[in-house]
Amino acid sequence: MITAAMEPLLPPTGDAVLEDLSARLIATANRLAGQINPIVREAIGDLVRSMNCYYSNLIEGHDTHPRDIERALASEYSQNAQKRVLQHEARAHIEVQKMIDFRTDLNAPVTSVEYIHWVHREFCSRLPDDLLWVTDPESKQKLHVIPGNNRLVDVVVGRHVPPAASDLGAYLTRFSEAYDGSRLSSVQKIVAVAAAHHRLLWIHPFLDGNGRVARLISHAMLRDAQVGSSLWSVARGLSRRVSDYRAALTDADSVRRGDLDGRGNLSLSALKAFCVFFLGSAIDQVEFMQSILQPSELLRRIKLHVDDEISAGILPRGSMGLLREALLAGEIERGRAADLTGYQERRARDVLSALLARGLLVSTTPKGPVRLGFPIDVLERWLPNLYPGDVISNQARTENAS
Repeated sequence: MITAAMEPLLPPTGDAVLEDLSARLIATANRLAGQINPIVREAIGDLVRSMNCYYSNLIEGHDTHPRDIERALASEYSQNAQKRVLQHEARAHIEVQKMIDFRTDLNAPVTSVEYIHWVHREFCSRLPDDLLWVTDPESKQKLHVIPGNNRLVDVVVGRHVPPAASDLGAYLTRFSEAYDGSRLSSVQKIVAVAAAHHRLLWIHPFLDGNGRVARLISHAMLRDAQVGSSLWSVARGLSRRVSDYRAALTDADSVRRGDLDGRGNLSLSALKAFCVFFLGSAIDQVEFMQSILQPSELLRRIKLHVDDEISAGILPRGSMGLLREALLAGEIERGRAADLTGYQERRARDVLSALLARGLLVSTTPKGPVRLGFPIDVLERWLPNLYPGDVISNQARTENAS
């Protein structure tokens, strides 16, 4: 069978290291989900999707600033052609991930051939045409990327030679069978996320967009394994160690290293090492988000920021009462503003309006309940280190100076 070339597809069951990592990921993800009000969790989900997109772009070598991503979501595109193209790419990623998060995606197993093609089609169909062309390094011919279609030509990716275009159907079918979650235990499902991430990139089914599709498929698999949520992003961990990530991917392309390295064509030890790296990165990101979303610490940071804003005359007094309740209760009926601020109704409405104007509180409807917002201007104070260094404030300073 030709697809034996990508065996083994999973490390053997009973591996103590991988079982421990899987158990840790399940436990830490559950603790993180339990410490945040479900309504606040949705608001953080919007933020994390943007963050996930930012780091996924970085892995692809595309530095799309968080403010530009936020503007793209508001359909505010740059006059700069290159920046505008990247904004469209970012919005495409976020829209597809949101479909995955809210289960408005394709009604099919997330490792099925149909689902993989669906992710590629949904992502690429949202891209400007400029991003749907690649140049063959040998012939220098320009090739068009067809959304949702396997590549029709053979390719070389660095030192790796992926399967021939004519064999992609067989390889994707085998991939789908091996990682079908209905056939796996809860621990195997977690390990399968990591192993499938490499093997899908090894197959390299599309002319372009393989990395993006692989990360979105991993996100969908984590969701199905009930450890993925909109509160954390494995892409952040992979991007922060991108050299190690690429090295582990390359190493997992290796053929078997002797009789003690499994029974397949590819190296079992290298596949396990990649799974250890991937799952370790996931745990690291869950623990990071758990630390910055710990309610008492988050409240402390919000209060320090609000106190500074009140002293500067930017926010009105009484703001913190509304924000505290929004964090702890999830949402607030507008009629409670007077009780929470300690002001008469008219002045309380002014405080509420100020917070809505700044995006610190948001609402689905003009008169509906309000909930906590996470506008980009407060992230470095409320949720520090989501982005590298002071990338948000640096961009703001650059724009203000131009």
